[in-house]
Formats: sequence, structure tokens, C-alpha cells
Amino acid sequence: MANPRIIAGTARGTRLTAVPGDITRPITDRVKEALFNIVGADIIGASWLDLFAGTGSVGLEALSRGANYVRLNDLHRQAITTIKTNLTLTRLEKGSDISQRDAFEILRNKPDYRFDYIFIAPPQYKGMWKTALQALDANTGWLSAESWAIVQIDPVEYETLPLINLIEFDKRRYGSTLLVFYEVGSSAPD
Repeated sequence: MANPRIIAGTARGTRLTAVPGDITRPITDRVKEALFNIVGADIIGASWLDLFAGTGSVGLEALSRGANYVRLNDLHRQAITTIKTNLTLTRLEKGSDISQRDAFEILRNKPDYRFDYIFIAPPQYKGMWKTALQALDANTGWLSAESWAIVQIDPVEYETLPLINLIEFDKRRYGSTLLVFYEVGSSAPD
């Protein structure tokens, strides 16, 4: 797979550096383009948390398309180094924040920011997406009103989860990638 690139916006066409080794699974351009077509113009001025950022491709795409604030998080030092390199390549440092923390620990803690979009694309076949989504379901203070949690997984991993505060409202399959969309229900605590 070729290195990911920024598809649209101010950094359009910039090729990103990949994370060395196999600790990440970069999103394909096709899936990323579909994702941002779904989000549409709502990305302008929005806040985005890329929880398992890897190369930073999705969060950087959000910044390039007009997001106001993007937090790029990854546990692995190699990914953090790559994200910093890619921020410099794209010149999208303004409005970005990098954190090197365990995603599950983040979601269990008291929110320090309310995001419009939280993107959850952990390593495949380990059930980590379920753990992250359930942690977010128990702590929806990370999400602003009318916000979305978006999960990227392999379709074979999908299952309906018993959630209290988040409601699945859409899912889209693109070959071997499934995007699942959740919103905060009306009964969720503030």
C-alpha cells in the first residue's frame, strides 16, 4: 500500500510518512474520502479526536478540510514521531494537539474537552473497538451535543453492542472496511 495522502483542503496531495513496522493499519484513500463525504461541510470549525491516530492521516485530513481543533492520540512512540513529521509536512500544526496515552485510559478519565467527532480505528481483530466504544458510552462527556463517534473496523469484527447512551445510526462497508456511526442519545447525561 502506498503511503497515505491528504485528499482535500489546504494540504491536498501531500503524501504522508508511514509508521515503521506493522503497528498501524492506514485507512485507504477511498474509505477516507467516503468518510469525509459523509461528514461533509460539518467538518468546518469542528473538533476531532483521532483516538488511535497511527500516521495521523484521518486527523490531518480533518484539519486540512477546515476542522478547528484536532487531537491526535496514539500509545506508540513511533506513531507519535510519525504524526509530528506529518504535521510538519502538511503545515497543519495550528489547531493540532498530540497526546501519547492509552486510549482506554483517556476515555475512562474526566473529559478535558468535548469533541464533535471521535474516530476509533484501533488494531484489528482484538476487540479493542468494543472496549473503546463501551468506555465512551459510559463517559459521553467527551462528546458535544449532536456529535458522532465513528468506528473503523473489518466487517467480520462487527457486532451490535448493548449501549446505554450511544445509538448506532448508520454503517457503511467499503470492501474490507466498515465504518459504523454512533450518536449520543437524548437520555445521555450532560
